[in-house]
Amino acid sequence: MPASVSVDFSGPDICLGCATVVTPGTPVQFTFAIDPTGLLYAPEVSNRSSGKLFPPLRFQQIILQAMIPDTHGMKDNTGNVYIVRRGGSRDDPGLMVMVIKKGVTVFLASAPRIGDTFNPYRYWVDADNAGDGLLITGLTQG
Repeated sequence: MPASVSVDFSGPDICLGCATVVTPGTPVQFTFAIDPTGLLYAPEVSNRSSGKLFPPLRFQQIILQAMIPDTHGMKDNTGNVYIVRRGGSRDDPGLMVMVIKKGVTVFLASAPRIGDTFNPYRYWVDADNAGDGLLITGLTQG
């Protein structure tokens, strides 16, 4: 069964799905599963077919689980995954935000103030091994 893709951006939890690295050294954007073309990147985006206006995606916290889909449920990665900024990779520590060991859950969390939020389009996932990745969930402020 193919993975579901959430279209409910109302929060407080927004599932970004699993960002799986196909080729190590070629990072995948956090938002790949829900927005592979980057259409929601703008501060506000109009859905041409429905006329609806989507708010920008901003999170108070981002939960990162170093696991990938298995036949039933999830399984640990086989190696490390890396959170990098746009243009970075596992080979560039200058744009690396963190390294996550297999099976570990990490929280990117900001101070509890308005304005201290994370833009998921800022972050990409790279991995030591093809097929490894992250299950990503964003938590909104309210």
